[in-house]
Amino acid sequence: MELLAEIDRWGRETPEKIAHQSGARTLTYGELLARSDSLAGWLQSEFGNSPAPIAVRGHKEPEMLIAFLGAVKSGRPYVPIDLAIPEQRAARIVETAQAALVLTPERVAEITGTPRPAPPRRVSGLDPFYILFTSGSTGEPKGVVITHANLTAFVRWMLAEHPLITGGETFLNQAPFSFDLSVMDLYLSLVTGGTLFSVTKDEIGNLKKLYESLSRSQLTTWVSTPSFAQMCCIEKTFAQPMIPTLRRFLFCGETLAPETASQLLTRFPDAEVWNTYGPTEATVATTSVRIDRAVLARWSPLPVGRAMPGTLVEILDESGSMLRDGDRGEIVIAGPNVSPGYLNRPDLTARAFFTFESLPAYRTGDHGRFEESLIFFDGRMDSQVKVNGYRIELGDLEANLRALPEIADAVVLPVEKAGRIDSLAAMVVLAGEKSGSDFEISAKLKTLLAERLPVYMVPRKFVFLDAFPMTANGKADRRKLADLLAPK
Repeated sequence: MELLAEIDRWGRETPEKIAHQSGARTLTYGELLARSDSLAGWLQSEFGNSPAPIAVRGHKEPEMLIAFLGAVKSGRPYVPIDLAIPEQRAARIVETAQAALVLTPERVAEITGTPRPAPPRRVSGLDPFYILFTSGSTGEPKGVVITHANLTAFVRWMLAEHPLITGGETFLNQAPFSFDLSVMDLYLSLVTGGTLFSVTKDEIGNLKKLYESLSRSQLTTWVSTPSFAQMCCIEKTFAQPMIPTLRRFLFCGETLAPETASQLLTRFPDAEVWNTYGPTEATVATTSVRIDRAVLARWSPLPVGRAMPGTLVEILDESGSMLRDGDRGEIVIAGPNVSPGYLNRPDLTARAFFTFESLPAYRTGDHGRFEESLIFFDGRMDSQVKVNGYRIELGDLEANLRALPEIADAVVLPVEKAGRIDSLAAMVVLAGEKSGSDFEISAKLKTLLAERLPVYMVPRKFVFLDAFPMTANGKADRRKLADLLAPK
């Protein structure tokens, strides 16, 4: 499968079909084809054969899709940067990626106003297709390189597993394009001639608008984090009559709670519920399982499924030996969907990527186990957590907290609710005397931190201490600090 050829085919065969809808704006396949070709031609004329990535900064505008395809049609990977990412962090991403330029929706519209033919060279095979930046333990974001071959392997698997109707699907796009969950809805939609239906941050922030939008959407395939669907379930009318066309839920990015799956099966009796698992480094998802009443009755927590064909998912111990069913170890993924590594970081790449049974492999850092041939995710092995589907290195957040002149030291801890991580709490030692109430200082620190980090990384709660309790080896005692958060 040549992804770009499949997408371009719809531009020629069904040019008036809507490829993307975001708010009141729409983009047809004909416009996507012509404008992405024009952008690719412009990039070739400006930068020649340079493979430098193209950064794209925006929030779900149709021009972002034009920019993505225009970049890869010119032989360059794209780097999506959502507007929710603060300027300072966005600048670090652009610098780390060594991007040739940063395209905004306005700039894309300006460039593509002039028709141009696309150059003959385009991304293919092992060429990088996109680069997604994730949280890094040192406080610096790291870029995960995903090739055309990686993405093709993922798309082929999903198309084989789900009977998508050619030209007849509408996919929910909940996640921003800088979050790899969006790759699932974006490319499954485009290669099948479907419509990508984006809900914006404004709609998500106003539930009345969100439900009104969903009721008009004619969605057939729901792609989101489980927590987004659970939030929607707060509304009693969030059920089959609201979205009568819905045929399937596809979940990834965080743990799917049995209660959420059960509610959806009750409210949407005509729709299937699927749970998937996979890190960004293995191209969105690697395992899947359909969650029905029998699975709910048998398992809690829920399994994340079985590996995609052609890919190995194994549970290894510390020495690299495979474990027996029921034994907990590290989840290792090997196969054609595994990234070649981190952009310009051979040190990090060497730690996490290796070869396993002649296949490119990735050490996920996730605990897992097998039960009755099903894979179960048992949490992180390190300080990485997921909050509402977003992967966050606690070390990244702690480093950014310590960089604030108001803070002498900081420890960040996850706060669990109903068996899942609900939010983050920052335990803080201030650099000077308090200059206000805890509420006032917390508000100030949140504002300062939001200038450096995405909103989803800002702790919900701050706890101020004179000093941290220490372990015998002189480190902050995280267990005792967690006890301070426990309800009394």
